[in-house]
Amino acid sequence: MTVPQRGRDAAVLVSGGADSAVLAVDLLKEHPRVHPIYVRFGLRWEAAELDRLRAYLAAARSDDGLAPLTVLDEPIAQVYGDHWSNAGRPGVPDAATPDEAVYLPGRNVLLAAKAAVWCRLRGIETLAFGTLRANPFPDSTPEFFRDFESVLNRALGGSLRIVRPYAGMSKAEVLCRGAGLPLHLTLSCLDPVGPGFRHCGACNKCEERRRAFAEAGIVDETGYASRPTAAS
Repeated sequence: MTVPQRGRDAAVLVSGGADSAVLAVDLLKEHPRVHPIYVRFGLRWEAAELDRLRAYLAAARSDDGLAPLTVLDEPIAQVYGDHWSNAGRPGVPDAATPDEAVYLPGRNVLLAAKAAVWCRLRGIETLAFGTLRANPFPDSTPEFFRDFESVLNRALGGSLRIVRPYAGMSKAEVLCRGAGLPLHLTLSCLDPVGPGFRHCGACNKCEERRRAFAEAGIVDETGYASRPTAAS
């Protein structure tokens, strides 16, 4: 995987989660301006993610280096059909399910393709993903990103570099890097509850978040609506 170009603008794909939220700020150590990009698929948790993400970016923006959030739409309902990730569908993976259960087919393909075109038209040559070491999905491997980077550059006639600074880290290690940031404003939940978008406390992602804060030794200020039904 190629290295980021220091001293030039970068873009980062962000969700409401802690990993990409920390990365958006972390990239400012090497880039004068970082452009956060959120790709909206129309999934059940996205209203909550965007609400939390905007709150986090507003609280974390200490200077002009962090650009305003860009939201790109990529509706996926027609492709995913009757999938648990669509609003109103049952079967959200709970705390007892393996990480493989939360796989969203083709997500990184769509994220990278949409963001790459955005970057190409603005002369941005570094695009960052917040993928972690333990990510088990086929579109998160070093080989995938290397090959897809090559395909995108052939298609766009560009020189985009896809970077994954946290690819060798655990979520707990990333949380430690984000110490001092408003991590309580991030969201890692597949089924947010109520108008305040509380973490449900029972899904796979809530359990992953809870464990990571414990492993990092950082107080978890997340408001969970419930405890998991399975033992942590």
